[in-house]
Order: sequence, then structure tokens, then C-alpha cells
Amino acid sequence: MNITDSNVRLTRAQSRHRKPAVAGMFYPSDRTELSQMVSRYTDVQARYSEQPRMLIVPHAGYIYSGAVAGTAYASLKNHRGSVKKVILFGPAHRTYIKGLALPDADYLATPLGDIPIDQSLAKQVMKFPQVSISNDAHMLEHSLEVQLPFLQLVLDCFSILPLVVGSASIQEIMEILGRLGDMEEALIVISSDLSHYHEYEVAQQIDAETSTAITSCNLAAIGHHQACGFVALQGALQFARDRGMWVVELDRRNSGDTAGPRDRVVGYGAFAVYAERQYDNHQKRQLLDLARSSILKGMESKRPLEFDTYGIDPILLEKSAAFVTLKINGRLRGCIGTTSADDSLARTVSVNAFNAAYRDPRFAPLEPEEYEHIELSISVLTEPRVLKYSTESELLACLVPGKVGLIIELGPHRATFLPEVWKSLPRPLDFLQQLKIKAGISRDAMPEMAWSYRAVHLE
Repeated sequence: MNITDSNVRLTRAQSRHRKPAVAGMFYPSDRTELSQMVSRYTDVQARYSEQPRMLIVPHAGYIYSGAVAGTAYASLKNHRGSVKKVILFGPAHRTYIKGLALPDADYLATPLGDIPIDQSLAKQVMKFPQVSISNDAHMLEHSLEVQLPFLQLVLDCFSILPLVVGSASIQEIMEILGRLGDMEEALIVISSDLSHYHEYEVAQQIDAETSTAITSCNLAAIGHHQACGFVALQGALQFARDRGMWVVELDRRNSGDTAGPRDRVVGYGAFAVYAERQYDNHQKRQLLDLARSSILKGMESKRPLEFDTYGIDPILLEKSAAFVTLKINGRLRGCIGTTSADDSLARTVSVNAFNAAYRDPRFAPLEPEEYEHIELSISVLTEPRVLKYSTESELLACLVPGKVGLIIELGPHRATFLPEVWKSLPRPLDFLQQLKIKAGISRDAMPEMAWSYRAVHLE
């Protein structure tokens, strides 16, 4: 039988759709008006260039929280073809459900078109006892629906796994994220407003404290008084913390700032979660300038640059481990760093830049005439994670080429390779063997301990 357009239309017509419940109330029902509104809300500059692994976004009517949500979804515009699957969690507002619920549908419909439900992912999560099918849970629920037009405008082609969250535990959320959340092509979206129905100033204080708890992954400080989607939010933050991810606030307001009175407000926050910490252009420039200044001043002072913290971005004053690498004409000229976060990032970069130029035992101190030719880069490290293994094959299986750095230790011998080294040693076995040589360990010896970490590369 030939497949014709009419065959396709018939198939789509026979499919099951979850129809819009709040179009015309929470957002425009007219396709053109809706598209223009979402485009306006997302027409903001993304703060960071990397693709987020997770977004935390509000779910009120667009006139109240649309602009806040737009700051989060704008971070996807430069990655519209990279996200193929969206795992969406939203709290139940209309009906009680035990655990989490999927709709009995093939598509989620909006005025902008249909989004296919990912049946493969649905089959996987249906194996968990906490997941069931409930059309009642989805029929009138707005917490998921209001996210759909944003996703349709900023992504190209994707499928979705829509989960309404009822009476569930952090562990039950973690089980689902543990199964699906590590897929490179997947985006996790947590739908949640912040505090509800306080006076404006009180809400601001509560939401500021909640924001701090979210960005520090402090699960104990987040409950139903702080965020209506707290169950999925707690599970997602535990998932992020276990993987060393970085959570950043993008925007925070309340209905008193947008379209409502200030006597009873609802709080809204937009957050993005990245595989590793991100730095904006201003922060990058400050770090690179500090490194170069420390090298230049060190020629005369013979010590790292001492600087006033006034004017330094607060993010750069947080403790962090970092390496500074110097090259001339593409050849290594010095590389010194630390794998433990013992000092502020700004101070760490200043000290390591000086040491890379003048105290790397593999090289003579940098000469004044070389300064103008140095190519300088900074690697900011995440907290190292202990690797569990009993054989070298198991250790090799823990490595992620191109993504993670490695620290090995045997007795007094210890060394690390930054993720950048994968460019010259792309095979895991070669990577490990050369690291053993660097550490002064026999090729046949097994490291007693090993840690992996990620690094943000700045140049």
C-alpha cells in the first residue's frame, strides 16, 4: 500500500491527544498571538553559552511569570537542534495522585501544534511502581501545559515525557532521573513557582532564601512553603548534586513585579543547571586579566600579584580549584594548578599563573621577551569524585574521553591530567599509561585511588 498524505492525516486523526486546558486563560489561544508573546519573552541574551542540562521554571499565567520563564528558555535558543527529548515534571494542582502520572495519549496539543509523547521513555518509566497512567491528573493541569509553547518556540524537533507529580518521594524522582537524566540529548524541566500569597517584602525574603537553597542544592531548606513543585525540585537537585552539576539563578521576581497587587504575591524563579560551572564574559575577562597581571608584575616582584577584592565579581571570590596553562606557538611553556578548593578562584588563578610562569620545575622561568607571546588558558575544576574499581579495566571504563580529568595516587605518587589532554591522548589506555608515567608509577601498577573531575576551560 502506498503511503499518502491522506494516510498520514488519518493516522494522526486516530491518535490520542491531550488537548489544551488553559489556552485562552493562562496564555493566548490564538496561534499568532501566542507565538509573538513567547518570542518576546525569550528575546533576551542568554547569560551563558553552554547548553543547560536542566531548567527550573515557573508556571503561572504568562502575564505574571512568562517573562521570568523566558529567561530560562532563552538559554536553549543556540542549542535548538541538540535537545531531542524533554523530561517534564509538574506538580498536581487539580487532583490527588499517588506517585507520578503519564497521560494516556500520543500527543500533547497546543495552539502551536502537537508534541509527540516519547513512547520509548514512557515504557521505561512505567516499569517503576510509582508511575501510572491518569488522564484525570493531566486533563486540567496547567503546570506542564504552560511550558509547552516555550519549548515549541526554542527547540526544533523533540519528543516529551510529561509527568504530573503527586504524592511522591525524592527517591522515586531520583529513580526516574537516574534511568533517563544522563542522556546527552535530554533536557530536564522542573515546573515550580516559589512562595505563595505573602506580602511583597516577605515574599522577596523567602524567595531569596529559597534561591540560595536551590543554587547550593540544599534540599532540607526547600519544602511546600518554599516551592509548590518541591518534590520534583528536591529530586532534581539531588540528581544535580550527585553529578557535580552547577545551578545558577537567571531571574527572580513575583507577581507584584509583573501584573498583580503586592498584598498577596506569588514568587517566580528561573534557574539553569549545567554539567559544570559557567562563567559569563565579564567573569572570564577578570580571571584572564588577573592571570596576565600576576605574570607581568611577578617579573619584578618575584611573587604573585596581590590585589584588592573590591570590584572582583563575587563568583570569583568563591573557593575553587584551578590550573593555569601557558603555551608559546602551541607548545607547553608551563602548567601549575591545584585539585582542591583551598582558596578563592581569583587568588588561585593569580598564584597559579605566577607559578606556571616562574616555578614550573620542567621549564626555565619565563623571560620578559616571551611575555607577549604566551597563550594563556585557565581550567576551573569541579570537586573530584572518587572512582570505584578493582581492576584496570574497570578504571578505564570509568573514564569519559574528552570530558573528564583524572587524578591517580599510589603511595606518595600522585598526578593529574586535565580534560584538555584527551586531545593528544584520545585512547583511554594511553591516557592512563601516560598519567602513570607522569606520576612516577610503573605501567603495570594499579593506582590505589583515582578521582575524576570536569573542568571549565577559559581562554
